This record gives sequence, structure tokens and C-alpha cells, in this order.
Amino acid sequence: MTGGSIKRSRSHLGLLAELRRRARNVVGPAIGLCAIAYFAYHVFHGDRGLVAWRSLEQRIAVASQEAEALRQERQQLEHRVGLLHPDRLDPDMLDESARRMLNYGLADDIVIFDTPPNQR
Repeated sequence: MTGGSIKRSRSHLGLLAELRRRARNVVGPAIGLCAIAYFAYHVFHGDRGLVAWRSLEQRIAVASQEAEALRQERQQLEHRVGLLHPDRLDPDMLDESARRMLNYGLADDIVIFDTPPNQR
């Protein structure tokens, strides 16, 4: 080997040693940055992240509205059932129920259907 090739191989070894030294200084912060990015992503888009939380809040709001509508419908039905109770029977309610069940009406009655004909 000549003197020039020895200097070149030493400079390559010095360059490799320098790269290894610098790599050790960069690897730790790079892993830390990757970990921070991972957790930051999951804070927003994970199963319990902010996006999922907002979606859950919207579903709760819709379910609450549906529950309120059902509660009101139930109260109306309970009131109608209460009017048919034998102790306090409402003659008009009895007449309306009998006509509906028997499909009966008088000649001068005006009948207004609130459901389409195919759903009766």
C-alpha cells in the first residue's frame, strides 16, 4: 500500500467514527419525536381520542332527543289508555275506539285519515 491509500483509509475510518458518534446523538431524540408523534396522533384519532369523543357526544344528543320523543309518546298513550279505564270511561273515547276497531262510521261523519292508505 502506498502512503496515499493509508491516509485515505484512515480518513474513511475517521468519517465512520464521526458518523457513529453523531448518530448516537440523533437516535435518542428521533425515537422521542416518533413517540410524541404517535401519542399526539392517538390523542386526536384514537379509540378514545377527541374525534371519537365528539362523535360520542353527537350520538348522545341524538339518543336524548329520541328518548324525549318516546317519553312524550308514552305519556300520550298512557293518557289515552287512562281514558278507557272502566272506573272513568270517557264515552267519546269509547265511541272513537269502537268505530276504529269495527271500521264503522255514520253517513254524516267526516273521516280524516292521518296515515297513508297502504299503512292502515
